[in-house]
Amino acid sequence: MLVKVFGSAVFGVDATTITVEVNTEKGIGYHLVGLPDSSIKESCFRIAAALKNNQLHFPGKKIIVNMAPADLRKEGSAYDLTIAVGILAASNQINSDDIKNYIIMGELSLDGSLQPIKGALPIAIKAREEGFKGFFLPKQNANEAAIVTGLDVYGIDNVKEIVAFFEGDNKLEPVTINTREEFYKTLDFPEFDFAEVRGQDSIKRCMEIAAAGGHNIILIGPPGSGKTMLAKRLPSILPPMTLKEALETTKIHSVAGKVRDAGLMNQRPFRAPHHSSSSVSLVGGGSYPQPGEISLAHNGVLFLDELPEFKREVLEVMRQPLEDREVTIARAKFTITYPSSFMLVASMNPSPGGYFNDPNAPVYSSANEMQKYLSKISGPLLDRIDIHIEVNPVPFEKLTENKPAESSLEIRKRVSKARALQTNRFESFNHIHYNAQMTTKQIREYCALDATSLALIKTAMEKLNLSARAYDRILKVSRTIADLENSESVQSHHIAEAIQYRSLDREGWLG
Repeated sequence: MLVKVFGSAVFGVDATTITVEVNTEKGIGYHLVGLPDSSIKESCFRIAAALKNNQLHFPGKKIIVNMAPADLRKEGSAYDLTIAVGILAASNQINSDDIKNYIIMGELSLDGSLQPIKGALPIAIKAREEGFKGFFLPKQNANEAAIVTGLDVYGIDNVKEIVAFFEGDNKLEPVTINTREEFYKTLDFPEFDFAEVRGQDSIKRCMEIAAAGGHNIILIGPPGSGKTMLAKRLPSILPPMTLKEALETTKIHSVAGKVRDAGLMNQRPFRAPHHSSSSVSLVGGGSYPQPGEISLAHNGVLFLDELPEFKREVLEVMRQPLEDREVTIARAKFTITYPSSFMLVASMNPSPGGYFNDPNAPVYSSANEMQKYLSKISGPLLDRIDIHIEVNPVPFEKLTENKPAESSLEIRKRVSKARALQTNRFESFNHIHYNAQMTTKQIREYCALDATSLALIKTAMEKLNLSARAYDRILKVSRTIADLENSESVQSHHIAEAIQYRSLDREGWLG
């Protein structure tokens, strides 16, 4: 008997429906075709044990399982339940009349219980698009898939539950989630707050400007000056995620198998990979491509602590994603594009020993050591970072004062107001939403300078020997400073402040 059951494969951040055809006939043997990987080939052992341990029968016949389309490689153990249901239906152990209306996915344990899968959200979106009635999957993924409305999502713990459902013995209730209620539940309760930071007012100002315009920023300071503490609090002043951004972000984390039971992500992600990370872990890829850290930071913050400690070749692969805000992974038979629109926050010591130009420094670095240390960061990469700022240690008096600091929510109000101005300004452009994304054309249009401002930036360009890209960065940051002041035009004091935020362009840093 021939039965068709439907599963799904995830490529990039989108799903493709897979038809699992199961045919049983006289004979002996189990044959699995359709470009399955080794974990799918091993499924027959898991399925046989799971069925036997739940008083179900693995038929002693010739079983042929075809996974179509046959030219598309399938990977992972999430097809266990799909194949198991197909075998049960093909051997007349369950009613197969209604199976064609459902997507069925799940990894089986030997006792018949189900393990969570990756990519539940994009699979659910594709199932709704193609008109499927419902989606069976492990209970751990049910909240994630239930974000999609118009699709009955059934979270199950054991293979017996789906057997009882198709036999009419068990009326499962679909999981329902009020997406908007979940989305707004914890939006205004940041885990880290700028109110906890003592002193560092100038750095907070930089962080506010960076958040308002979506600018990349690098913090340069000695150990213990608070670089990591400040970076962790940046997401708390970014504008709240829109529902569209939340869905985009959840989709990427779903593909990577990092969505928890909560379902929809409503806090901007903060990713902080270790400096020993490889280029594949950072940008994504692998034999079966998975999103990397830069995609997991989409709509949020990517923090690279101790930037010069990263391998130079690892940092260089970030240059194109920083410009294009997406990363394309090409293989011989397919090409996958992951979104990667993130804010880069990097930190570094000013020298190998951590103390630069400090006569009382406990560690002294020679000129050669300095050059070797700083040469790990290429000029083109630094040009893509809009704001360079020095972070100095906080004096003891500031650390012990009881004066309350401004909270993240108060800063966020100003940031959100500036972002709203930018949204209105760029509403006619499809891929530009804030100042950091401006192209040369928009810079010329929205950052027009008067004679005083032109003279000021000309002097800075000549003295600091800035590149054309650095010139554009200064104009973008100036536009953001003007937006925070609700100024229609970029003025000379906006330019002057933006020039101050190019520390690494000054003589004595990079030779």
